[in-house]
Amino acid sequence: MGGQACVFYGAAQFSKDVDFLILAEATNFLGLQAALAELQAVRIAVPRFDPEVLQRGHAVHFRCQAPGVEGLRIDVMTRLRDLPSFAVLWDRRTTVATGDGGEVNLLAVPDLVNAKKTQRDKDWPMIGALVEGHYTALESAPTPERILFWLAESRTPERLIDLTARFPAEAASAAAARPLLALARADTLPELRTALDAEVRAEQDKDRAYWEPLKREMEAFSRAEREA
Repeated sequence: MGGQACVFYGAAQFSKDVDFLILAEATNFLGLQAALAELQAVRIAVPRFDPEVLQRGHAVHFRCQAPGVEGLRIDVMTRLRDLPSFAVLWDRRTTVATGDGGEVNLLAVPDLVNAKKTQRDKDWPMIGALVEGHYTALESAPTPERILFWLAESRTPERLIDLTARFPAEAASAAAARPLLALARADTLPELRTALDAEVRAEQDKDRAYWEPLKREMEAFSRAEREA
């Protein structure tokens, strides 16, 4: 659900950790604990590994020590901001076959784009690359769902101008949810660039607001562990 998924989709070249979104069920947590034990993974930060804590939106962080994966960091979550339930995300997932006959399940590109809308500046170029890669791969087979995704999430002024010209009816409809599409339709590059920057700042503010109460909980977790 993070940088490694972006690598699979070709939107990033390297990621130092692996982020997992997991199903919040008791049997699944037992399976996860067994996998972490095999990897000799130890928790490296608060909060503790607790399903109730994960369900509030926290991530739990581990560092692997088993031979072959020494130092690999694993982050686990069960909820993502502004994304639907695990069941919905699982139904929409992308499955990639590995060379050894295994499979890797990734968040679908539209869900990964929403998951990467964080307060971190480094995530936004990956969003742009994910959307552009999706368009490049599928532009010859546009569907209503794909067109709406491109119009809603494309990050470059030139691409938005091209999309609104190619799909004028869809762009007019989508402008209610994304007003800057009207600027793209009018081919006003300076104003469109400004609006795109403002869009990023607004999403970053939303992410800060989401994490603020969780940060306060993290501070409480840290104090409790120091005092234990």
